[in-house]
Amino acid sequence: MTTDKRRYHITTFGCQMNKADSERMAGILEDMGFEWSEDPNAANLILYNTCTIRDNAEQKVYSYLGRQAKRKHEQPDLTLVVAGCVAQQEGESLLRRVPELDLVMGPQHANRLKDLLQQVFDGNQVVATEAIHIMEDITKPRRDSKVTAWVNIIYGCNERCTYCVVPGVRGVEQSRTPEAIRAEMVEIARQGYREVTLLGQNIDAYGRDLPGVTPEGRHQHTLTDLLYYVHDVPGIERIRFATSHPRYFTERLIKACAELPKVCEHFHIPFQSGDNEVLKRMSRGYTQEKYRRIIDTIRSYMPDASISADAIVGFPGETEAQFENTLKLVDDIGFDQLNTAAYSPRPGTPAAVWEEQLSEEVKSDRLQRLNHLVNIKAAERSQRYMGRVEEVLVEEQNSKDTTQVMGRTGGNRLTFFTGDIQELKGKLVKVKITEVRAFSLTGVPLG
Repeated sequence: MTTDKRRYHITTFGCQMNKADSERMAGILEDMGFEWSEDPNAANLILYNTCTIRDNAEQKVYSYLGRQAKRKHEQPDLTLVVAGCVAQQEGESLLRRVPELDLVMGPQHANRLKDLLQQVFDGNQVVATEAIHIMEDITKPRRDSKVTAWVNIIYGCNERCTYCVVPGVRGVEQSRTPEAIRAEMVEIARQGYREVTLLGQNIDAYGRDLPGVTPEGRHQHTLTDLLYYVHDVPGIERIRFATSHPRYFTERLIKACAELPKVCEHFHIPFQSGDNEVLKRMSRGYTQEKYRRIIDTIRSYMPDASISADAIVGFPGETEAQFENTLKLVDDIGFDQLNTAAYSPRPGTPAAVWEEQLSEEVKSDRLQRLNHLVNIKAAERSQRYMGRVEEVLVEEQNSKDTTQVMGRTGGNRLTFFTGDIQELKGKLVKVKITEVRAFSLTGVPLG
């Protein structure tokens, strides 16, 4: 690069896995001497970490790229990088569509960013999308938060859901060793972080690819075993994990979460549909009855546990009666939060070429009806907090009211209360709840 000051800007689309990858890549760039730029137009390295789960997210990437590609004609030293799932999906075709690109790299190559950029700075246009074994990451992420941190424990996914591109763009499951995960948590705690979220595209599958079998015949390394292994890391006050798959969610795991005080009583378990035929066509590997049993078991061990999930409406061939089964599941269970989406055909997935595609009007109508019910049930679930004392881990100042700080309860409810962020950031504060809303709370600190 010809400029003396090297500034970078990363725009991240999509899931927590992408955000964690972006933090790692930011750490690599800062080790290389780059400085973060809030303004992308003041940066001479632009990286888009992309998501291909929804078409609108993918199209937004191309819109952003178009503006920066035009800028590159005026500033030849600008380096343009597309990482993540769109990069993996499109590969070299991205270069044909946006020839100004310098580097196209899939999620499995995030740890190799320095080596790949060196090839770019040597004058090459680089595409890195081949399947590789992910090497243990020794870089230090540039974390957006100073209180909570993400820790990847398993990469990739071996599922074959008919609507999902993840296995094709993130590769096969690759679990990190328990020792490496614990070492990262120890370092995170040393830096002052108080909460860790263990991440995996299908986190319940952790350890299936690691060697060893117990005398009982199960895998030696499981998510349950990992929770016991890392639970006593000094300085870490809270542990969460996401995202779970109902196919692998066990009572043994639930029991561990109930026994381990640092593990938060919050479970994110996508169900996607409340109809068995739709679930079968999605290749999800469970029924709505099994899903209900999982929630019942969680609540038998932890009656106050918060449950969140993901759901898709308008899957190809979904009838009105099948959609109403989803509404019934949501009404019966009463989720604390539910991420909803209308089905979006994705390239290379089986469902994308099925003939029974539903109209956008039908999908939009069902999404609105589901969201209406979600808001009602979440508001009902919030009522249980009124007047209670909750322990809140303070994360940030409330940007809308600077007299307040914000944090989360163990059940993942966003909570606001009056306080000084300089004094309280990173502290666990007991808060009496005085106002409840569907997805957030307000209270007053005690003591």
